[in-house]
Amino acid sequence: MILTQLVGLCIFLIKALNPCLKCLDLKIHSHYCIVDGTLSVIGHSAGGWLARVYMEEFGISDISLLLTLGTPHRPPPKGLPGVIDQTRGLLTYVERYCSKAVYTPQLKYVCIAGRYIKGARFFGNSKPTSQSPVTVESDQTMTEVAVLDKVLIENGESITDVNVIDNTQKSASTANTARARFIGQGYKQVCGQADVWGDGVVPEVSAHLDGALNVTLDGVYHSPVGSDDVLRPWYGSPAVVEKWIHYLLS
Repeated sequence: MILTQLVGLCIFLIKALNPCLKCLDLKIHSHYCIVDGTLSVIGHSAGGWLARVYMEEFGISDISLLLTLGTPHRPPPKGLPGVIDQTRGLLTYVERYCSKAVYTPQLKYVCIAGRYIKGARFFGNSKPTSQSPVTVESDQTMTEVAVLDKVLIENGESITDVNVIDNTQKSASTANTARARFIGQGYKQVCGQADVWGDGVVPEVSAHLDGALNVTLDGVYHSPVGSDDVLRPWYGSPAVVEKWIHYLLS
């Protein structure tokens, strides 16, 4: 009964967004001459999953690429003490009813996460993450990175396992400080774990989607609020944009 009510509430909220999405659709098609499959959609933070709702409601015939930046794609796990779904079930709706991510010549999903700081639990020692992403050394160019992606995909490895990390910038310290604990509590509300890496708001694991080309950028902060293009760059900082804009041009 509770689940039915929750789904009903989510459908109501999504339908409430429809006028805004319809207005967006009208503006896109009135301002641009779009040939089938030539539109690239970029969504930052919640804009990424809202873009998925837009694609589900209005179709994907005009779209060739969805690129998300620090988007919390996955709903938080249910039943964990102290974890409250901040989206009130909207991400559960998106996961259940929106199309799965793909990476094909016709339609590409590229999900970019930032690795700015590792969170920490309030009590106990935080254990290091067990993930072993593909690391690209600082002397490798972005062209070499793209070739590395292609080789891994052609060899039949899951594209979800391909994480590209730029080591030209150092990540923030993982020391178990009060700040790391505070950030960790935010991560816990999103993915159910505190001691994970993320961009300061969205955990890395939540920003990636099964089936998409998943990319991780080292040292990238979530928001322009409180960011600094040199000391704390965010996804829209010029140096960071250079690391993902080639996905729009390819």
